[in-house]
Formats: sequence, C-alpha cells, structure tokens
Amino acid sequence: QVQLVESGGGLVQPGGSLRLSCAASGSIFSLYAMGWHRQALGKQRESVATITMGDVTNYADSVKGRFAISRDMTKNTVYLQMNSLKPEDTAVYYCKGSSTRGNYWGQGTQVTVSS
Repeated sequence: QVQLVESGGGLVQPGGSLRLSCAASGSIFSLYAMGWHRQALGKQRESVATITMGDVTNYADSVKGRFAISRDMTKNTVYLQMNSLKPEDTAVYYCKGSSTRGNYWGQGTQVTVSS
C-alpha cells in the first residue's frame, strides 16, 4: 500500500502562484510514476502533469509553460509549482501514484483562482 497526502492548496488571485506538495509513504519502492490530476466542479478528472522515477515529465497542453512538476526522493515528495494561475485552473487537485500493484490517490486539495 502507498499513502499519499497533498498540501498547499488555497485561494489565489489570477496571475498568482501556488506550490502543491504530495508526500508519499508506505510501499513507495513499487512506484514508477507520480502525477497530479484535477477535477473541476461538474467536469471529469483530468491529468495535469506526471513524472517518472527516471524524471521524465509530461504536461497537459493547458498548463504547459505555467506548471512544473518535480520530485525530492530524499523526502518522498512530489511538487507541482503552478504559476500564472487562471480562473479555469480552479479545481480539486489530486496526487496519483502509479505502481506495479495499482494506482493510489490522495484525498485532494482545493485550488481556487479568483479575484
């Protein structure tokens, strides 16, 4: 089992920045990738960014150039730096861990972009 705990969400004005953190614990040796998904009210959950254990990253077109995913394996933590935030980035952001044993999800953290 892998446990994921997100933090760092909140309310920010358009154009502002936030950094989300996802701390992993448990059977983290089984993870081969981690990522961030988001789900806006009334919409389907979508992938935002992923990073493999080999540091290969992938981003949704809507966030390219604005968001950056990174990891610090000394802390078993993955980050999502979000810059130039827009109202359409408002959503619950979920951390996902992909392992040989299945996928794991955090509880989610709310990000609201509003003036």
